[in-house]
Amino acid sequence: MGRPLIGVSTYLESGARWGVWELEAALLPVGYPRLIQRAGGLAAMLPPDDTRYAAEAVARLDGLVIAGGPDVEPVRYGAEREPRTGPPAPERDAWELALIEAALAARVPLLGICRGMQLLNVALGGTLVQHIDGHAEAVGVFGGHAVKPVPGSLYAGVVPEETFVPTYHHQAVDRLGEGLVPSAYAADGTVEAVELPSADWVLGVQWHPEMGEDVRVMRALMEAASTGGVSPSGA
Repeated sequence: MGRPLIGVSTYLESGARWGVWELEAALLPVGYPRLIQRAGGLAAMLPPDDTRYAAEAVARLDGLVIAGGPDVEPVRYGAEREPRTGPPAPERDAWELALIEAALAARVPLLGICRGMQLLNVALGGTLVQHIDGHAEAVGVFGGHAVKPVPGSLYAGVVPEETFVPTYHHQAVDRLGEGLVPSAYAADGTVEAVELPSADWVLGVQWHPEMGEDVRVMRALMEAASTGGVSPSGA
């Protein structure tokens, strides 16, 4: 088999600037495709689209990454907006929820990163804490902290030791979605990774592996994508 094709959800921005241009653009921080490439995959951008086409898009992929980004609209998990919750991105919420549902139905390996982990939780009926402190350095600046894996989890099979990870988030999992279990925690008790044991390979991480040097999580996704959802390492 050739290099697995990994789809990555993307931003849709109304005023992106490059060269002489300022136009609406579908964009993605370069750390995502670079991490996929370093882990042995091919990256394909998946900008917001009609949700009717989500299953068709996922059917062409070997794996799916739901990328970080804006806050999930609270109405998606039955809550009212709090003052520190960011502006909504309804097109992206709808498209990514449809991609997650399609990936789960088709048993396509799935990795949620930051917002992606939070949206995975929402897709399965969970809720979010709309603001926590101490998990971002400053506005527009990545910080970092240690995360500790839960022994016996999918994540612990990939990264067995406590590690220092790049972070930039102010929201977190509250009530876990149906079937999800925690697989890593921060020192303050924040759930930092979740997984779905009933699926072949579904993992969400609260941090940003694309901003670091550790490729193990993404490489595990590649292994699962190359083997129909089951990582040869057992992770």
